[in-house]
Amino acid sequence: MSRVRALVLERQHELAMRDIDLPLEVGPGMVKIAIHTVGVCGSDVHYYTHGRIGPFVVEAPMVLGHEAAGTVVELGEGVNQLKVGDRVCMEPGIPNANSRASRLGMYNVDPAVSFWATPPVHGVLTPHVVHPANYTFKLPDNVSFAEGAMVEPFAVGMQAATKAGIKPGDTAVVLGAGPIGTMVAIAALAGGCARVIIADLAQPKLDIAAGYQGVIPINIRQANLVAEVARVTEGWGADVVFECSGSPKAWETIMDLPRPGGTIVVVGLPVEPIKVDIAAASTKELRIENVFRYAHQYERAIALFASGRVDLKPLISETFSFEDAIAAFERAAEARPSDVKLQIRVAS
Repeated sequence: MSRVRALVLERQHELAMRDIDLPLEVGPGMVKIAIHTVGVCGSDVHYYTHGRIGPFVVEAPMVLGHEAAGTVVELGEGVNQLKVGDRVCMEPGIPNANSRASRLGMYNVDPAVSFWATPPVHGVLTPHVVHPANYTFKLPDNVSFAEGAMVEPFAVGMQAATKAGIKPGDTAVVLGAGPIGTMVAIAALAGGCARVIIADLAQPKLDIAAGYQGVIPINIRQANLVAEVARVTEGWGADVVFECSGSPKAWETIMDLPRPGGTIVVVGLPVEPIKVDIAAASTKELRIENVFRYAHQYERAIALFASGRVDLKPLISETFSFEDAIAAFERAAEARPSDVKLQIRVAS
């Protein structure tokens, strides 16, 4: 164990910037990384404000942060795909490579997965972390640390677009223009959608999403989404609907949005059970897919960043210093309509 400085969630509603003992020994197949930038994720904030997400409960002090990029500073035995000095981002979920889920290629749903900043696993809002080389990815020279820290949330969008089975020219609808909803919309466009209708209550978030060519913003305070989708698609419906809001209310009319034979991809997680109109889904033969994190998406996401096809820099609302990390979380907990992604720069 090494005594290091970190942003620690002591318990619900209580954050501290203090020293804590963390394992930093570099074993075989591992790399040590100097953390540069960490994104503030909604799950981090939820642990701060609620102390739990579903079955994961904060019962002991926990270091927060899982969207990260940095520089390799030490290699463990047997690591040959990376070198000291490489700029990298890291996939935060480590599965059991021999589990049945992993052998099926679905390592993200491995019940034994160890995921940063998910109780009781510590996160990475600290100067250094040790991580498996196999889940550490080199960043191209034209991809910044800030963008590298965006690969993790964008991978969720990539997973959603992949599960949707998008075909070139498709029309998609995204419910919710938060960070994940906006990244799902961008991933859907990159995956071949000709246009993406994105719906939300917050106009500032819609304005940011509308900055991407192909995005059609709909403020559902002012317009009826079902009618707007029908108008845009000439009454046929959307090929794909991505539910990213997590709001039970979204399910009241969601079956009216896809075309016959269309697809609904569930990304947002409602806190409580919801009612689903199975009869409506059956009569339209709708396919319903679910997304939990991501699998095999990091290299594809990085390739899109490097090619220039995807630019997430406009989504970074503000960057805080490491010493101001508590202020970053307090700001994130405010849920300002104009904020999409806050980041913390750990490197001095």
